[in-house]
This record gives sequence, C-alpha cells and structure tokens, in this order.
Amino acid sequence: MSLGIVAERARIGRLLAQSAFHSALKWVHGGPLFRMSYFGSSSPRLLIAPQDLRTADSTNASDIYSGRFLFAGHLVETNGLSPFDVPSPSVEWEKALHGFSWLRHLRAAETAVAQSNARALVEDWIKACGGHHPVGWQQEVVARRVLSWMAQSPLLLDGCDADFYKRFMRSLTRQVRYLRRTVNESPDGLPRLLANMAIASASVSMEGQGRHTKQALRRLDSELQRQILPDGGHFSRHPGAVVEVLVDLLPIRQALVMQGQKVSPVMMESIDRMMPIVRFFRHGDGSFANFNGMGSTQGDLVATVLAYDDARGVPSASAPYSGYQRLTGGDSIVLMDTGKPPVPQVSHQAHAGCLSIEFSSQRNRIFVNCGVSSQERLEWRSVARSTAAHSTVEIDELSSCRFLSNVKLNGIIGSPVLSGPKNVSVERQDNEVADRVVASHDGYLDRAGVTHERDLTLSRDGTVLDGIDRIVPHGKIANGRKYTIRFHLHPKIKCSMLNSGNSIALQCADGEAWEFMCEDGKLALEESIYLSDVFGHRRTNQIVITGRIKSEQVVTWMIRRIAVAKGRRKSAN
Repeated sequence: MSLGIVAERARIGRLLAQSAFHSALKWVHGGPLFRMSYFGSSSPRLLIAPQDLRTADSTNASDIYSGRFLFAGHLVETNGLSPFDVPSPSVEWEKALHGFSWLRHLRAAETAVAQSNARALVEDWIKACGGHHPVGWQQEVVARRVLSWMAQSPLLLDGCDADFYKRFMRSLTRQVRYLRRTVNESPDGLPRLLANMAIASASVSMEGQGRHTKQALRRLDSELQRQILPDGGHFSRHPGAVVEVLVDLLPIRQALVMQGQKVSPVMMESIDRMMPIVRFFRHGDGSFANFNGMGSTQGDLVATVLAYDDARGVPSASAPYSGYQRLTGGDSIVLMDTGKPPVPQVSHQAHAGCLSIEFSSQRNRIFVNCGVSSQERLEWRSVARSTAAHSTVEIDELSSCRFLSNVKLNGIIGSPVLSGPKNVSVERQDNEVADRVVASHDGYLDRAGVTHERDLTLSRDGTVLDGIDRIVPHGKIANGRKYTIRFHLHPKIKCSMLNSGNSIALQCADGEAWEFMCEDGKLALEESIYLSDVFGHRRTNQIVITGRIKSEQVVTWMIRRIAVAKGRRKSAN
C-alpha cells in the first residue's frame, strides 16, 4: 500500500472522528428537548431591523401567494397546502425554503396581501417546525432564517397583533439561543461564520442582550481573523465566499453604528481587505472567474456590495494567500489558480484546477473553466471538480486532486479533497512591457511522475497572451503517458480550425476576433460544456492539445487579437 493511500485513509479517519464528536456535542447542546424549551416569561423586543442587501423581485410575491416555490432549480406547487407539509424535491430546495430569504420578495410587493401571506407562512413554520426539523434546524439554515426574520421584521411585525408578536419573538429567541449553544459544532467554513454573524446581528438588534453582545462580537472577530486571509480571500478559496460574507457582515456594521456602538478594528479591517478581492476576481463583463466552486455570478449582489467600497481601488496583481494571480494589459484580463487545496474540512467545493486560467478581453469571456452545475446530480459535481473541466494540463486522464467519492461517507463528511498539490511555486516578473507569471505544481508527481510548469505573459496592450506549458518527468513512471492541455471556450465564442492545422480562429459576439496558435503536439477542437451559465448547461467548444511524454515536454502556444470590434464598451472593473 502506497504512502499516499495511507495518508488519505488517515485523513478520512480524522474527518469521521471530528464529525462524530461534533454530532455528539450538537445533540447534547441543541437536541429536540433543548429546542422545545424556553426559559423566561417575557420575550425581548426587536430594536432595529438589519438591512437586507439582497435584491428583491416583487413579481415573485404572486408566485409565493399562489403556492409556487422555485428554489435550487426545483419548482414545487403546494396546491393549497403549507409548503412545510409538502414533499421536498431536494435537500437544497428544503434549505432554501426553511431559510426564509424569499421573504424579501414579499416585502418588495408592498401590499397587504403579501404581508398577510408572509405572516401566515411564518406561523406555519412555527407550528410545524418550531420544535424540530432535520433540515430546518441545521445551524446554517437556522442562521439564515434568523437573519431573514430580523431583516424582514418590518413586514412581519408592523401592525401585527400582540399574540403573533409574542410567538414570533419567542421562536426567534429560541433559534438564537440554539445557535449560541451549537455554534462551535457548526460545519467549518462559511456555515460557522454565518452562524456567528447571525448571533452577532441578533445580539445587536434585540434588547437586553448585554453580555451576549460583547461575547458574540468577540466570537465573530475571532472567526473573521481565522477565515479571512490577509489578502481578503476566504480560506476555502471559493471566490464567491467573500461576497456571501460581506452581504451579511455589512448590515452588522451598520447596525452597530445605528446603536452607537463601536465597530471593532477586526471587523473594519476584514471588510477593507475583502472589498479589493471582490474586484480582483471580476472579468470585464462583471462576472467572477469560475474557480473552486464558483458558479454563475449574481451581478446585482456584487454591485450592491461594491457600492459600499469607499476606496474603489484598482484590483491588486496577486492574491498570494488565497492562491490566485491576475494579469492585466489593455482591455484584457488573465486570472490564474496558483494555490494548493484548502484544508479538508473546508474543501468540499474545491476543484482540481491548479494552474488553470481564465482569459477575457473587455466584456468578452474567451477562456473559461466549466464552473459548477445548478443540478444536484452527483455525476455533474464530479465532472465539474475534475481537472478536465479546467483550462489547464491533465495527465493520463487523471485529476491533480483526489476527492472522497464513497457515497456512504459523503453523507457523513461530504466530499473533501484527500490529496493534491503539496508544493506550488509562483514567480511574477512584471515590467513596462508585459505582466508575467511562472508557476508550477506537483499534483501529478506521486501518481504520474511529472510536475507541471506554466509560464504566462500578457502584453501591456492586452493583444497577445503567450503561454508555455512544461511537463517535467521524474523517473520512468512518466514515460509514454498522455498529456492533454485544454482551453475551454465561453459559449458565445465561435471557433474554427484554419487550413494550416496549427491555428484556430475565435470570433467574439461583438465582432472582436482572436487567433490561437500552437505548433507543439496535436491541436484539435472538441465539444465541451459550460455549467455555470445562468440559463443552465450550455454546449460549447474547447481547444485541445495532446501528445505523449518522452522527455521534458515543452508546449508553446499563443493567442493574439487580429481585429477589434467597433464601439467597444467599458470594462466592469
């Protein structure tokens, strides 16, 4: 048995032990008997309603009133029943239902009918699920519901009768107490940070919290220090995580200011660090690069978050702690994944995309990664995480990371990264002529006996991107293995092989034209699929370079602009 397999089994054992320990604590601290209990004869009052920064659509209110609930790609019609009494099509749909974020759509309708409907649905939940529900009482779902109920409290409480107010506040208080008792048993990463933000928001917004407020803000500061990296990224390496954090953290800062309380330096510094990296991950059309679990971009949410950025600075060239590099020239942007996998506990959305790139010119996405599917089928999740779904080098149809794929264990500890690149080196050589990054990783060393080095140079005017991929063998195990270099194209890019056989013409939707050239290996156009489109999966193409490893393999390629579209629009960055 190889040392790699032994190490992977040890990681699985540790994760299972941690899961069992936290499950036991969660049962002790927040079991059904605890949730059913409520100590105290009076309920605190809500002093303020934290702002909800998420965009609302009043047209959704009529669907909700009609009993049509569309979440996580599933539409459920209740046919007159409570949505909490109908069968759930998926766990993700159920989480969205019990999280109550959709209340904002009812508030946006600004009608008495919508207000009455909102109260009735909250009443339904309290009666049906207020004591226990396997999904509705997961910490992440409770945290989202607490934040949603408080943010939409004007809708729910304005003009309500005393009995509803009492039931609402009693249930809200129970949920906050549950989070306080079980926050340390929350899944690590965003779920735990979300729980801490919900506790802090409730402590600031409800009367009589006193010592709870100080403790909640200290815990939130501690979690921010642990999870937000010095360059502003989240330690899960998910590009969209910082937006999810900011959209809930900014209202807490605002609530503290409204209450006349001091905002801690840790919270202020965390916000100040996260704002620039939001800009870092954006292409010219405003969408985020599809790395490590990033799907379609919620453009309105990103725009709302950036409206709170007073500095409005230029994105930095690198995010070394998060493991990403950004090259810019003229209207062109290259984003590159140059990081190791995150720790197993928060790697459930991480991908095997080391040294993968995305390339855009102005508002045209050209090279992309496939992204993630909105469908919950396990096979699509596996495809999206594989190296083949990324614009990088693949060796012998292997991925640079190995993931836990045991279905039974997935239900207990998820699908973390078990092994991947241990050493990723990065060197930048920017000058007045070009931005250049040289990076390498050893993700294939143990199983295929090779390392991959990628050398990228983007000209200062953004018209030429030069690339060199070096595949360096270490021992006889690498001999004869197949290498595949992929460049997935955005669905809006039209492409065709030129007669020379070593170049491909690329046409953007606005008329801008590029040419991809490579004389090393076998160049071909193949079918691909883009998973992160807002309209679902879309067919597209990929540029593929293949060959066999005999000695050190050097593949040189280039993409250059050959025509510029007229009436070009400004970049979103």
